[in-house]
Amino acid sequence: MTAIDDLSALDLAALVASRVCHDIISPVGAITNGLEVLDEEDSGDMKEFAMELIRKSARQASAKLQFARLAFGAAGSAGAEIDLGDAQSVAAGFLANEKADLEWQVPRLLMPKNRVKLLLNLILLANQCVPRGGLITVRMEGDPQTPTFELKVTGSTTKVPALVLDMMAGNEPERIDAHTVQPVYAALLARDSGMSLEVIKEDDGVKITAASAT
Repeated sequence: MTAIDDLSALDLAALVASRVCHDIISPVGAITNGLEVLDEEDSGDMKEFAMELIRKSARQASAKLQFARLAFGAAGSAGAEIDLGDAQSVAAGFLANEKADLEWQVPRLLMPKNRVKLLLNLILLANQCVPRGGLITVRMEGDPQTPTFELKVTGSTTKVPALVLDMMAGNEPERIDAHTVQPVYAALLARDSGMSLEVIKEDDGVKITAASAT
């Protein structure tokens, strides 16, 4: 049995929760530091610096939490549909604090929630492929019942995480932890949605595709 098949629902929930907490620790910690400066400093310049740090970090924490709510959360009852316009909004907010820019070429329509969650998780994968910044172009072909998502990633430096390459080659991880659970979660969402994943390193970047099974 592989690590993915052996992963219990409780372990998956714990690992995803750890991943979300890891993402928001930094901005929340910065808010705490800013509040400490406000308490300890009398300088007007330092107080203004602290307030700007608090404002910026609060925006980052809010964007990350809103993104995580759709990408990892329940987001409605079983069988619920999600507006792709909401997905665009949280993706843009999340990437506003990252090094990559977003070009969204997906129509606004309702889609089953796990497919929307999959799309958002593919954006997370795409963001990992441009560590020094770049452009993530998101497209969709087909209808909501049989969509194909295509993400094109370009930048000065592009790479595919080793774990993702191994999984695309059919080699599932021997061990899953909070650092590796996100691409595994994306693969589980694709499986549940009846979609196949493909990640290809090209000369001019990386292409990530999720296609409905025919």
